[in-house]
Amino acid sequence: MTSGTSDQSTTRRRERHTATPRNKRLYITYTDTELEVVRLAARHEGQAAAAWAGQKLMAVAQGTLIPVSRDAGDVLRELIRSRLHLQEAVSALHALTTPPAPFPLPPPGRPRPARPARR
Repeated sequence: MTSGTSDQSTTRRRERHTATPRNKRLYITYTDTELEVVRLAARHEGQAAAAWAGQKLMAVAQGTLIPVSRDAGDVLRELIRSRLHLQEAVSALHALTTPPAPFPLPPPGRPRPARPARR
């Protein structure tokens, strides 16, 4: 068995491009843990590790895949929570700095009394 292949028959290699031969190589080194993560991800998609890495590398380089950290959801939730707290603080400050009305306003459900017409 060679590097990037598997004994499973479901593992597939990257499709070949007949128009332009792929004769350039990129050498990437991984720690044991990093390589295991790549192999698991490739196996999950039914690909050889090198084919999976090559496909993802090209997708990121072409801008069709944007890498996002797994904790991005937590970060977004915290940003939304912070925005809510900020809105509450602004509302409280606005209530403190807004001068009271010079005369009492009727409650929202009751109409204002009509003023007599001036002559």
